[in-house]
Amino acid sequence: MAPEPSAAPMTLTTVVASTRPGRVGRSVADWFTLRAAECDQFESRTVDLYELARPFFDEPHPPALQQYTKSHTRAWSRLVDASDAFVFVTPEYNGGFPAPLKNAWDYLVVEWRHKPAGFVSYGGVSAGTRAVQMSKQVVANLRMLPIGPTVSIPFVNELVEDGDFRPGKPHEAAAEQMLDELARTARAMRRLRSGTY
Repeated sequence: MAPEPSAAPMTLTTVVASTRPGRVGRSVADWFTLRAAECDQFESRTVDLYELARPFFDEPHPPALQQYTKSHTRAWSRLVDASDAFVFVTPEYNGGFPAPLKNAWDYLVVEWRHKPAGFVSYGGVSAGTRAVQMSKQVVANLRMLPIGPTVSIPFVNELVEDGDFRPGKPHEAAAEQMLDELARTARAMRRLRSGTY
């Protein structure tokens, strides 16, 4: 008998939202990806929107039809489709999220459905929390499930040494809580996608 879909390892994809020069988002994402790799529920990987260099949405058909004409869209579709859960690592720009993150969401529709979304935000005194609140509205419209626990990192530049993010105990504890919630939710939503509920 084939194993139940929920028993196989799950893929957690951490997405680096900032593409600007001098960003600290990649170092934060690298820390979180390593932290997630310690969770035996997930296979952990990082996707950097700067490295993908995706153009602004350039498909002639609505993404819900999945009639993709560009190789970069088909590659993005395969990556998102193969993921069971996502964590978006984002700063806050003018009270919202970076444009490249919205663009990454807008390329696809079906591939995002019924997958949990977690958030790691960083910045100054607000720690990027307004970007997370706005992001949750978008992913909910994609029929993702934004989970409650988040990791918020205020005054992030004080925690970066020689290009590496040095988390404190509150960040480690928040990451553990978020990973636990992601694992439970991703397992249930995988069963939902497979029709075994």
